[in-house]
Amino acid sequence: MSKASDEPTGGPETSAGSTTPEHGPRGRPKAAWTGVTIGVLVAILLIIFIAQNTRKVQVSFLWWDGNVSLAVALLVAAVSGAAIVLLVGTIRVTQLRRAERRQRRRS
Repeated sequence: MSKASDEPTGGPETSAGSTTPEHGPRGRPKAAWTGVTIGVLVAILLIIFIAQNTRKVQVSFLWWDGNVSLAVALLVAAVSGAAIVLLVGTIRVTQLRRAERRQRRRS
């Protein structure tokens, strides 16, 4: 029988004095499974949303007029909004990375 103090404490110590797990970082697989789980739940909710909103609505945008199901109209609007947010976010992250690179070169 061994004492509790004889057992390893979780891995090698880093320069800061903290310990790291022996089998690598556990955050990446957990984050991946969390992302997959959220994606599946969103897909299920999306299927339910589409199934419940099949009624046709009149849509007019610029020179385009037509009848389309409510679900499709809302999904197109949501995806378009998400694409705009993604584009603006990507531009901002790129600007910040360039500024950081310039700052590192100066110092």
